[in-house]
Amino acid sequence: MMKLEQVSKTFYPNTGNEKRAMDHLDLLIHTGEFVTVIGSNGAGKSTLFNLIAGSILPDSGRILLDNEDITFLPEHKRASRIGRIFQDPMRGTAPSMTVEENLALSYLRGKKHRLGFGISKKEREFFREQLAQLELGLEDRMQTPIGMLSGGQRQAVSLLMCTMVTPKLLLLDEHTAALDPATAEKVLSITKRIVEENHITTLMITHNIRSALELGNRTIMMDDGRILLDFCGAEREKMTVSDLMERFSKACSKQIDNDRMLLEHQSR
Repeated sequence: MMKLEQVSKTFYPNTGNEKRAMDHLDLLIHTGEFVTVIGSNGAGKSTLFNLIAGSILPDSGRILLDNEDITFLPEHKRASRIGRIFQDPMRGTAPSMTVEENLALSYLRGKKHRLGFGISKKEREFFREQLAQLELGLEDRMQTPIGMLSGGQRQAVSLLMCTMVTPKLLLLDEHTAALDPATAEKVLSITKRIVEENHITTLMITHNIRSALELGNRTIMMDDGRILLDFCGAEREKMTVSDLMERFSKACSKQIDNDRMLLEHQSR
């Protein structure tokens, strides 16, 4: 369970550049939910993720994970419980290290009573089995530096690194936005399978409204640091891209101004 209570964040306070990025936000994510997050540029999506991950701290409010107050817990101490994949395939991995070494670093993170970095035969076989499930042939490239993989392959490995040891929460920060359409669909398919099989509580930022409505079981739409729309169940199943955009316009009396979201709508 993930809970935010009256969380606020203002950047550059008391200056001409003051920006209220999060405005007394309340959000409850139940264990096992897969929530897609959409909104125009500047809506507060990345700020939300940064607050949850501990990259930034709130000005007020509380953040709880499984009823533990983590509001001011350092980012590195949250990392063993909160997995995060970024838009840039180059982030979150060590490019000069091999696929196997990257997996080992992630797998052994937080484990106690382990001396040295040696990878056991059992662990190596486990990594190979996990890679084989991606169906990308990476189980035969375990000794390849991860920086030599394609963007899609790298994102798939990043996803594996974040979920081999099931996190309490998985944050997907537009993790397919930098990929070509075919590769993005492949990575989303892998994402859906891994999340469903492991019942991982997940938040996914996306600019693709179609994906927002098709993936997961709940969608929230943000604007000006607030949650403007929140829907699930039968209401969400019946909703089209046009319906959502109309609901957004009525809720805040303005049109969506994000080019990527508009282009996606027009392509429907």
